[in-house]
Amino acid sequence: MGEIEIGLGKTARRGFGLDELTIVPSRRTRDAELVDLSWELQGFRFELPVLAAPCDSVVSPNNAGAIDEMGGVAVLDLEGLWTRYEDPTAVLAEIAELDDDVVASRLQEIYKQPVDPDLIVSRVHAIRESGAVAAGSVTPHRIEELLPKVLESELDLLVIRSTVVSAEHVTKAGSKDSDTNQVEPLNLKTFIRQLDIPVLVGSCTSYQAALHLMRTGAAGVLVGVGTSTGATTADTFGVGVPLATAIADARAARMRHLDETGVYVHLIADGGMDTGGDVAKALACGADAVMIGSPLAGATDAPGHGCHWAPVGARADVPHSARIRVPLRGTQREVLVGPSDSSDGRLDLMGALRGAMASSGFESLKDFQKAELMVVPRGETGQ
Repeated sequence: MGEIEIGLGKTARRGFGLDELTIVPSRRTRDAELVDLSWELQGFRFELPVLAAPCDSVVSPNNAGAIDEMGGVAVLDLEGLWTRYEDPTAVLAEIAELDDDVVASRLQEIYKQPVDPDLIVSRVHAIRESGAVAAGSVTPHRIEELLPKVLESELDLLVIRSTVVSAEHVTKAGSKDSDTNQVEPLNLKTFIRQLDIPVLVGSCTSYQAALHLMRTGAAGVLVGVGTSTGATTADTFGVGVPLATAIADARAARMRHLDETGVYVHLIADGGMDTGGDVAKALACGADAVMIGSPLAGATDAPGHGCHWAPVGARADVPHSARIRVPLRGTQREVLVGPSDSSDGRLDLMGALRGAMASSGFESLKDFQKAELMVVPRGETGQ
């Protein structure tokens, strides 16, 4: 893609969001019942290409089993309320009831409660006892500290997730050299290859960052920064890349990595998808699965009681996600697999995906990544 001169000596690339794309129907169509939405990740087979985001407003040990039963993966925030409080029920209700002018400061106070490593073990065991795949998320600066308990819990799938993650993440968790006074980076390549469980890392938004993360040995890479509903990353830090372009760039990195190593690394589009059409376009751009938060937070049985916030919304230094109120539309089951009585695409996300694949003639998710896309002006549907 050519660069645009934005001033003397400074150029920029044009990026595209999912709302600027449409999927072009092909000459061949098929029945939606003949579409296969399953995908595999290092020995695990999932019937739906969906990971429920590691947000306290979305995932709890109590609903992980139901999401797994539908075919998705529920990722528990292992630094969230469920590992800070023995019973966070009252805290979750309080957050939902807070006035907008005090919620940011109160969130910071609530999340000052230290993580109890023993609660990590008990929460993961509860998920495993439900029969679900136990997936949990930890930030890079806490992973070395919490790893012993994470391994003791017999976690099935580990997500190392932050706003932006690189293959060598400089963190206070690293050792400090007394002579140079430099903090040693957490080398994800060395770290991941010591583990016997699949690891997903992210997020990233560029070709080079995605390629470097793939070279760490990660089973999957999360793609997307600053596109999530409620995220203020772009306003706070000026950081972000439109999701369609970020996925396409990461897809190119995956092709190069596959050519070099013969190893296929899965791409997980992370955030910024509210409708079935958004999900379909993210997969058509090259993602293997999506990680969604606000659509599931807007369910009547979600832990957030009609509110949604990301872990970074409670950061003590610079919060870059707001607590938002999300319209209650139906249960989490209705959001993912229906039935739907709405035409706005916000219920039965997987049914909409099946329809997109069927109308463009693709049977599998891998084949759907070959779908033709067209750029349309914002606000137009292409119809």
